[in-house]
Amino acid sequence: MANPSLLILAGDGIGPEVMAEVKKIIGWYETRRGITFDVSEGLVGGCSYDAHGTPLTDVVMAQAQAVDAVLLGAVGGPKYDKLDFSLKPERGLLRLRKEMDLFSNLRPAQCFDALADFSSLKKEVVAGLDIVIVRELTSGVYFGEPRGIFVEGNERVGINTQRYTESEIARVARSAFELARKRSNKVCSMEKANVMESGVLWREVVQEVHDKEYPDVELSHMYADAGAMQLCRWPKQFDVIVTDNLFGDLLSDMAAMLTGSLGMLPSASLGLPMANGRPKALYEPVHGSAPDIAGTGKANPIACILSFAMALRYSFSLGDEATRVEKAVEQVLADGARTADLMGPEGGTPISTSQMGDAVVAALTASLKAA
Repeated sequence: MANPSLLILAGDGIGPEVMAEVKKIIGWYETRRGITFDVSEGLVGGCSYDAHGTPLTDVVMAQAQAVDAVLLGAVGGPKYDKLDFSLKPERGLLRLRKEMDLFSNLRPAQCFDALADFSSLKKEVVAGLDIVIVRELTSGVYFGEPRGIFVEGNERVGINTQRYTESEIARVARSAFELARKRSNKVCSMEKANVMESGVLWREVVQEVHDKEYPDVELSHMYADAGAMQLCRWPKQFDVIVTDNLFGDLLSDMAAMLTGSLGMLPSASLGLPMANGRPKALYEPVHGSAPDIAGTGKANPIACILSFAMALRYSFSLGDEATRVEKAVEQVLADGARTADLMGPEGGTPISTSQMGDAVVAALTASLKAA
């Protein structure tokens, strides 16, 4: 049986630094668990533009289509701000999502007990939080046509089009309902059906899919702006939230800060099954490239490590090993390890990116002794 294949695209800014800590864990699995991954690497984003004049080459795109999973670090940085829109680093990531048809983006927001005091919300509001936002990823306003900046009369006008088909809505709704069946069997769908026709269609299709295929799952609907308010008021009322591309982008970043730091949160972008039955998949931390701290050893690698844990679960059918990684992270935090982004007002001395990765590897080793 072939080893699971993984394409690593470290990207820009802190991407290579946090990915180096994931490589330690991949190495640990080979030496301590006898689980070997066929790992290849490539360029995406600004580093690809620097080397090849494009944010994603056709060669790397073909590699991504061929492997079981892609693990991406981060893309972008201010040095690329003046590039033509088509050449910006983010276009490489959007091309990956679109051509791999990664329509379902899973963004967990979990508040570890050790960090409950670190959230800007009261501890009782966030302690024990464990929700997932399922964001539609390949359609909506980020991809709709017409789009662009045009001249009308004596001024410019910027146009983006919010567009969804029934089938696009239905398949991400199924993804959310399937996930809910493995959790608390509850889904809240968010849109703006009060002011947007695309929102009306979204609500109708989600309800139809529910009634025909998932009547056992509890379904509620909420306007996205009200949902944002409720996420801040009492986020634990939710379990699985399904929403469109734009609202999912906004709501997931809001949910991220409920946990205390963007440096903590992973994501999985899933598509249709390949010939081997595994879904096409790309895993990445929710945070950006953070060019202001790149090369300083201050980056938090936990989101990237947890993204690899999601790959273990969803792409490699290694759910127990995914849980092992997640529990190792939880143990490290409980023991008081903190990178700079997790330092509270009481101060202290943060550990480096590399030290946090080493601590997680040590916790993984300790998990074998405790078994």
